[in-house]
Formats: sequence, structure tokens, C-alpha cells
Amino acid sequence: MRPGRAIWIVLFACQPLAEPTPVKAPPFVPPAPDAGGGMDGGVTTSSGSVEADGGAPPVEPTANKRDTDPMALHAETQDELLALFSIKPLTGKEQKVILPEPFLKNVFNVGSSHHANQGNKALSSHSISKAQCLAGLGKIVLQTPEQKKACGGDNMVPVHLPGKDPYFCIDIFEFPNKACELPVVWMPPTYAKKVCELQGKRLCSQIEWQVACRGDPDSGPDRKYAYGDKLDLDVCNTRKPPRGACSPISIDRAWATCNTDSEPAGSFPQCRSRFGVYDQHGNVAEIMMRRDENGQVVSQLKGSAWFYEPIAREPGVPAKASQKGIETYPDTCNFDPRWHVEPIVNAWHVNYHLGFRCCKSVP
Repeated sequence: MRPGRAIWIVLFACQPLAEPTPVKAPPFVPPAPDAGGGMDGGVTTSSGSVEADGGAPPVEPTANKRDTDPMALHAETQDELLALFSIKPLTGKEQKVILPEPFLKNVFNVGSSHHANQGNKALSSHSISKAQCLAGLGKIVLQTPEQKKACGGDNMVPVHLPGKDPYFCIDIFEFPNKACELPVVWMPPTYAKKVCELQGKRLCSQIEWQVACRGDPDSGPDRKYAYGDKLDLDVCNTRKPPRGACSPISIDRAWATCNTDSEPAGSFPQCRSRFGVYDQHGNVAEIMMRRDENGQVVSQLKGSAWFYEPIAREPGVPAKASQKGIETYPDTCNFDPRWHVEPIVNAWHVNYHLGFRCCKSVP
């Protein structure tokens, strides 16, 4: 490590999901604090605006377009991505050893699978607008004042085991944990862990994610799925068929051929656990952590994505005739796949359909 480099920057890494064959990102090498221009951290793209023919009126203001055009939610600049979340204020020693700005600017950017973003916009298709999503959530209380006080932040809910007091809080939505914004993908598990920590949270553990999915705040019986006990592919964003010739044989090839057809978080109001957590099935799969048999903390990948329908099956049910030769799996709350398991300090697997969410302990 060169003198002057932030100490914590070397403490993390990342990993992605199972179907199709995932790809690995090269380890991130942060710039030295005095590296001029190094904070831009990678490829950028133009705004993608198209000049109107025949003197047509200009495109409506961005704020209005983001409400009505589903594709306008897909960030086209690094600044748009970074504006989707904030980090906690740093105090004391943290200010001397942590350099969040260069880290975040190297991790988040558009135009490349080597950075966390919302996928390749040129290939992706989003069909639900922000206005439609917000209308669907209009009568739902996402977080009560008591829940906000208990969790110390927005869009988090406290979770507990039957008969116990809440012991952790979990983000309601996939990162960036904003209602009706697109989730972030292409994020390695190690960086996901650090991004959660910069917000005063932590990357969720597998058991936390499972309890938030299957459990009941009134201490009722567990469910198989967040929404009930029977598989229903219409409840969540799981019915979008695969499109194009996705070829994830390398990280660059995956970017060039694989579409990210996610929808804004909360677009499927019934895809919600009894604790109030959205999209634990479908939309994008999620990174979390667990402790392995040797006591080592490793990355754990779970959940399904928008293309789950062709590979879906209930637990204990054989694959359909049309699924013969295809790897299928039951996307239940307790499903425990062992996809791309890596030590969380050096977990670099990324994918076009893999996101994450954060948790934190209740004080």
C-alpha cells in the first residue's frame, strides 16, 4: 500500500449470483489521495439526449420526465447515481483514515460493468414509471414514526423473532433504499459491505434477511414466501422473460449483451413481507453475509430476479417437462443456495441482476 492511501479502502471486496454463469470483476485499486483526476474512477457516458427533428419542442424538464418515463429513472451520469443515497457524517479518527469520496467515485459510475450502476441502459427495459409506482404505494404506510425512531433512519423497519424484542432493522427496499427508484447492480459483496457501513449500517446477514422475509411482527407462524405460502409469480417482478443473447462469459461481454430489466423498488405493492420489506423475491437478487462452518464470514447470494419464471419451482416439486435440463430452484425465504461463496473481505463476484440491501442493530 502506498503511503497516504486511506487505510479502510483495502479492507473490502465483492461477489454476484447464479443463473446464468456469473462473472468476476477485477479487484479495485483506489487512487492515492493526491492522484490528480483519479477520483473520477472510470468510464462515463453522455446524457444520451437526442436532438429533435424538424424543430420539435425540447424534451420536458428532467424532474417531470423522471415521474412519467420509466427509462428516465435509469441514471446516465455518476452524479445521478451518487445523488440516490447519502452517507453518515464522519467524526474523530474516521475523518483521518476514511476517504469516502474517492472510494464512492471509483465504485459507482455508469457505462461499464466495472462499476456499480443500474445496468446497461442501452439494453435494459423498464416499464413502470415513478408516478405509477408511487400511486401503487399511495395508501401504504412504509414506516411509522415509532419505526423510524427505533431504526434511526428512513425506510427501515425493526424485525424480531416470535415473542422477542426487535434486535435489528432492515432496509425496506433494495439499495439505494428509495421508494420507486431502480436498484443498483454490478456491486461486489465487499464493496456492498463498505457502502452499508458508510451509511451507518451493515450488509444484512442471511438469517436477518430470512426472518424479515418469513416472519410475522405479531409472532404468527412463518411463511414460505414473503407474501404467503404458495408460489405466485404474478405478485413480484418475476415474469419478465429473458431477452436477447445474454453471454456472461466475461464481465465485459456480460455488459455488452445482458439486459437489466428491473423495475422501481416497490412497483409490486403485494411483493411485501409482513414486516414491510419489499422485493425479496424477483426484481434483483441480493448479496448478504453468513458465517460458514469454520467461523469465517462469507458472502451469500439469495433471491431471484425478473427472469425467474422459467426456472421457478416449489420446494419438493419436480421440475416440469419443459424445464428438463435446466437448473431450477425454489425461491423461498429459507432457501439456502451456495452460489459463489467467498470470504467477505475478498468477494468480487458481480452480475447484471445482483443487488443488495442493508441492516443495522437496534440500539
